[in-house]
Amino acid sequence: MGLLLKIFIPLLGAALAFYFYSAPEKFNEEMLRGKRVIVTGASSGIGEQMAYHLARMEAHLLLTARTEAKLQKVVERCLELGAASARYVSGSMDSPTLPEELLREAENTWGGLDMLILNHIGQSGFGYFNGDVGHVRKIMEINFVSYVALATAALPMLKESEGSIAVVSSVAGRTGAPFIAPYSASKFALDGFFSSLRQEFVMDKVNVSITLCILGYINTESAVRAVSHVIRDTPAPKEECALEIIRGAALRQREVHYPPRTVSSLLLLRSIAPEFHDSIIRSSWKI
Repeated sequence: MGLLLKIFIPLLGAALAFYFYSAPEKFNEEMLRGKRVIVTGASSGIGEQMAYHLARMEAHLLLTARTEAKLQKVVERCLELGAASARYVSGSMDSPTLPEELLREAENTWGGLDMLILNHIGQSGFGYFNGDVGHVRKIMEINFVSYVALATAALPMLKESEGSIAVVSSVAGRTGAPFIAPYSASKFALDGFFSSLRQEFVMDKVNVSITLCILGYINTESAVRAVSHVIRDTPAPKEECALEIIRGAALRQREVHYPPRTVSSLLLLRSIAPEFHDSIIRSSWKI
């Protein structure tokens, strides 16, 4: 049985990766030229790298994050890289007024919106759940409710342009892992809501695509700082991850898995061999 799993799991993982990455249309950077794009969590990490890729593709950018000074630098760099335009609105995504402010800026500046990339994340500790329900509420507000609020506010413009939504989630939203219970809960919620919303769009003939991005361990500063002392794997590059998210959204794919083989194999293990999956988690996380 052990030998079978060693052979069978990688093959099925590769097949899943091929399924999610294959598309009838090939990606071309020209697809993003002149497109009007909002990117949240754009001051660092994957969001910052997405902004730079989109700038090179000559998109119009509206960036948001908490730290204004960092956003200013990212916007300056985007303009240097060739963005058709680049602006920012700073603020915390748990603010109930920020979605309206962002969409008002998009409407006044561009007259519409083609792509919404939801990428921001709230700060969460790493360790055993300590019973802090208030922290869970805070994480759910930033990592989940604000995603729903911004997507809802953007829908009228996205329906008009027949645009796209990219939702940056995590393998932690598909399979539980220790020490990140509040974070994992928020990602499970994202998966449930946006997967359901996609089906409603199909039923209602709404031509707005939703791409769920299921990410593994990426070499962002926050991720490395939080878990490098317990995860043995080498993190995947944030620059390539950012490009895969943009590619998946542009091609209107249902899901992006990155790194593809790692994520697909882990999800497959969880579905067909949960005991083996749990043993892999324990060994990977040094527990």
